[in-house]
Amino acid sequence: MATKHYLSYLQETMHSNWDGLAMTDLDGENKYTYAELASAIAKLHITWKETGIKPGDKIALAGRNCANWGLLFLAIESYGAVVVSILPDFTAEGIHSLVDHSEAVLLYVGPNVKKKIDTTQMKGLKATIFMDDMTIVDASDAFRKKYEGAEAAFKKAYPNGVQLSDVNYPTDNFDDLAIINYTSGSTGNPKGVMLTHLSLSGNVEFAHTRIPHKPGDTVLSMLPIAHMFGLMFEFLYQVCEGAQVYFLTQAPTPSVLMKAFAQVKPFMILTVPLVVEKIIKKGVLPKISSPAAKIMWKTPLLKNIIRGKVKEGLDKTFGGQLRYLIIGGAALNGEVEQVLHDIKFQYCVGYGMTECGPLISYEDWWDYAFHSCGKELPQCRVRIDSEDPTKKDGEIQVKGINVMKGYYKNEEATKAVFTEDGWMRTGDLGVLDKAGNIYIHGRSKNMILGPSGQNIYPEELEDKLNSMPCVVECVVVDRDHKLVALVYPDTTADGKKLLGTKTLTQQMEENRVAVNRDLPQYSQISAVELVAQEFEKTPKRSIKRYLYK
Repeated sequence: MATKHYLSYLQETMHSNWDGLAMTDLDGENKYTYAELASAIAKLHITWKETGIKPGDKIALAGRNCANWGLLFLAIESYGAVVVSILPDFTAEGIHSLVDHSEAVLLYVGPNVKKKIDTTQMKGLKATIFMDDMTIVDASDAFRKKYEGAEAAFKKAYPNGVQLSDVNYPTDNFDDLAIINYTSGSTGNPKGVMLTHLSLSGNVEFAHTRIPHKPGDTVLSMLPIAHMFGLMFEFLYQVCEGAQVYFLTQAPTPSVLMKAFAQVKPFMILTVPLVVEKIIKKGVLPKISSPAAKIMWKTPLLKNIIRGKVKEGLDKTFGGQLRYLIIGGAALNGEVEQVLHDIKFQYCVGYGMTECGPLISYEDWWDYAFHSCGKELPQCRVRIDSEDPTKKDGEIQVKGINVMKGYYKNEEATKAVFTEDGWMRTGDLGVLDKAGNIYIHGRSKNMILGPSGQNIYPEELEDKLNSMPCVVECVVVDRDHKLVALVYPDTTADGKKLLGTKTLTQQMEENRVAVNRDLPQYSQISAVELVAQEFEKTPKRSIKRYLYK
């Protein structure tokens, strides 16, 4: 299929919305109209040209979500250079290693990264620059002189300022490398996902077709912008379409998010299950858990009233203007999804991975199949490696314009992830129904083999246990062919109220017995162990399962 370049969408938006607000930091440090964005991009292009940065060079970004991160991304892509996105949460050693591995010539850093890195440890850099105000952190005297002289060169090139007619970005470079996105802060054998302009364009075009904007639409950038999910659908597609992007520049705690939703009133929220589950478990489930409420929840006529009130309250929680709640990154808790389904909330669960830039499947919420993760994109084909893909789980494999070129300077990992006939292995297991809906049942590497060869998916057991009293989160592990649940308990006031006179140990044993009632013998939980701290998570808020045994 013919694909339109994402920079073409951006240029069209600049022409139609020149004086409209493009993006701003929620705390007000930096903001840009589309006209100011075009001018700032042009100034960066002049600066890089003056300092010897060439198209094709790698430029690394390691900082928090902010308007200048977005500006730099667009400037790098429209210059013909390559973005190297690095999470600011990585250790200093990890950042040093990834900058060197990517062969980046410039590094732009946010305040936290600026404090912890040692610029002498990254030998290939020409300069390190503070992205908040574009001042130099470290560079040679020669680079500083050229950098400072770029202001005069910019004024000479644009004596009357940047005009609409000056906006002309490259749109014929679909096969060129656009971004190297590192999936972890490894100092060993890192995986830098190589995505082309075609991959980014395919994702933007799909969103343009299926999730249209209205004038004045706003969105909150709260997922890590250095990850493809947040980068693509909370930022890139939004500015290409003309939305106003507000960057959450502080940690997304529940109180911070509630305040931000009320202020921004987003038309669309992208989030991970953990955020939605906390909102539902804290704000909704307690109100509908009494015996009377449970009866009303299922009684004809009455259920419409109570469910309508719950939906109204949830709409208000998300700012009151929400048209799309899109959840991804991991499976959604079954009890929470049931509530969203019952109240006919405008939600869906999508599926993707960094290697696909990121989207693989999606379905509009009004056609979304309960418990699925949508249908394959037109830009991306999906197959199940199974003798009966509609009934028997097999690995989900993908092919299409979204799929990465491979892992940067890691031929072994690249070769391992592709099949001989060119399909990319996702590592996820699932089925595909006759209507094309994808149902994921677990990760192949997480699968536990039962005593008689049965496939046990720990995620399904965890989903049941996470719905039990006083359980915040859990991980099910295999110990000597016995399933053990590691549980981080709810010790807040709400948790103590649920606990009553029982001890945590007693409650967890009751939970174990209750869960096991609905499980076959081979997948029953043999013991529960309490852990003192939340499980360590990836930037996408998925638990780092490999750390727990």
